[in-house]
Amino acid sequence: MHATSAHPDASGGASGTSQDGKQPATQNRYGRLPRPIAAIARGMDALRGMVIHRFDAIPLSTKLLACMMVLLTVCAAGITFSIKELVGNYLLQKTDNQLAEQAQLVYDNIDVLRSKDSSEQGSVGPNDYFMQIRDTNYHVLNTPLVPVMRENVISVPDLPADGSMGDVKIGQPFTTSAIVRTSTSSVSRATLQAANAPWRVLALSWGKKAEDGSAQIKGVIYIGLSLSDQIDTVNTLTKYCTLVSIAIVLIGAVIATILIQSTLAPLKRIEKTAAKIAAGDLSQRVPSAPENTEVGSLAASLNAMLARIEQSFNEQQETTEKMKRFVSDASHELRTPLAAIHGYAELYTLQRDMPGALERADESISHIEASSARMTVLVEDLLSLARLDEGRGIDVTQQVQITSQLNDACDDLHALDPQRGITKGVLTLRHGGGQQGTWLAFSPGDIPSVTLTGDGSRLRQVITNIVGNIHRYTPADSPVEVALSVLQASINPQQLARLQSNAKGLTSFLEAAEVGQSLQSGMPYAVIRFADHGPGVPEASQLQIFERFYTADPSRARQKGGTGLGMAIAQSVVKAHHGLISATTTPGGGLTLTVVLPIDPKQTGVPVQPLEQRVQGRERGKDRKSSKGRTGLPPASDKK
Repeated sequence: MHATSAHPDASGGASGTSQDGKQPATQNRYGRLPRPIAAIARGMDALRGMVIHRFDAIPLSTKLLACMMVLLTVCAAGITFSIKELVGNYLLQKTDNQLAEQAQLVYDNIDVLRSKDSSEQGSVGPNDYFMQIRDTNYHVLNTPLVPVMRENVISVPDLPADGSMGDVKIGQPFTTSAIVRTSTSSVSRATLQAANAPWRVLALSWGKKAEDGSAQIKGVIYIGLSLSDQIDTVNTLTKYCTLVSIAIVLIGAVIATILIQSTLAPLKRIEKTAAKIAAGDLSQRVPSAPENTEVGSLAASLNAMLARIEQSFNEQQETTEKMKRFVSDASHELRTPLAAIHGYAELYTLQRDMPGALERADESISHIEASSARMTVLVEDLLSLARLDEGRGIDVTQQVQITSQLNDACDDLHALDPQRGITKGVLTLRHGGGQQGTWLAFSPGDIPSVTLTGDGSRLRQVITNIVGNIHRYTPADSPVEVALSVLQASINPQQLARLQSNAKGLTSFLEAAEVGQSLQSGMPYAVIRFADHGPGVPEASQLQIFERFYTADPSRARQKGGTGLGMAIAQSVVKAHHGLISATTTPGGGLTLTVVLPIDPKQTGVPVQPLEQRVQGRERGKDRKSSKGRTGLPPASDKK
């Protein structure tokens, strides 16, 4: 005895026959259905998917135009049908009133109406009325009025058979078909059409009054009017309404096409802009529109997104270029001391058996030590930058007496360059005067005592790197001004850290300081400034001094031990403190480095410096209009 396994078929069900001999069911997403029903369901799903796909492939403008056409057509057809029904019912009601009101008048003037029918056979429609008289048993007694149409065509209503009332009720008008009789075989179409029109008939009781005043019923009178005129009026009105509806639909289609095209034109422009962006031109922007519209809101959102994408892309490119340059410069800087170490080691190996080898060995070892020391400094700086990039190696919770660090830095610089004149002082925020916009004026004096929260060793490293650059790249007898003040600015530290490290970024901070001190609001910041009078750095290259391995004079940097990483480390440390470091040109020549660090208001060891006005309101307004050329630096006359 052995088991038989079922093999699945293409539809996912099991092939074979069920135990009861019936066709097996298929287990699928439609449930447990018989195979024919499941096949039909799959076919319906495929058809529905194909219809949806075809519908989705239709352009939006075509869909909107089709919807407008359908809507206009339905509205026009509805209006035409409503007018037809209203007019038809109105004319039918008028006919019923005419039959009810003029029945007695017609009965009294039968002879006159009969003579009229005999004398005026030239009319198109039936003349006036049809009348038939029946007795109480509904037998026809007389038909005194039978309208005769043109071409001797007679049209009479189809009434109940002789001796019967059928479904007719006394006093209730009813519509019945026409019975047409012709005496010739050639009758015009218009006459036949009018003759075949239905009739509106009203059945009324007739009789006379008895001697006692009661009504004596003698029979029934049928009085009718042909509805050919009413039908012709309704048909003519319907035809005109149809023509007007078609014209309205066509005009509406033209207007809808123009409106849809003009409405979708911004989307077409967005589509073209997106195609250009897809081709790689990230500077393209969607044409703006009023933001209270859907297209305008979409355009504003897309432009904001595109701006961020372009900024991110540019930043990524800059980062990639910096990384390539960093790897190249690091390789070059490390290769130089390694080549010296390798060269002097080989030189020692070649000369160790020659006379005077000991003295030459000492010289080689000293060169090897100098190269290894330079390489050690370079590696330590690289490690510091790597830790700062990762957010490690810094503790911004310490209480730092920044004044003592500045005094120590001044002493160190004096020890390195005894001939150099170093002037300490404070900074004052001023507006107007010899410069446009807002700037910092230097006043000699003692450096105020300021305490802030940060990493003491890292901040000391920033000050040391700045002083080291002054020592390396400026003449030993050129003067230097070192100043410290506390300014209140209406800018938060996160925004401050995003400013550029040049004159533009410093100007933005000084504008915020002017607003903050005018309104007595904002956050206090410690402003540290080192101004030298050396060769300086061109304005176009001032941002580059914060790049890694950038040196204004590579040969002199190597001579004095510079690696080109000092200012990059300083910038990373300042940004880690949510501050700003900027490089600007010193009036008269030289480089000024300004460091702005946020501090807790409770830790300010000196009151906030006030804003000094040097011009009147009218001149101040003029300066503000021309503030595009601000540098944030004092004029040469304020330098001591």
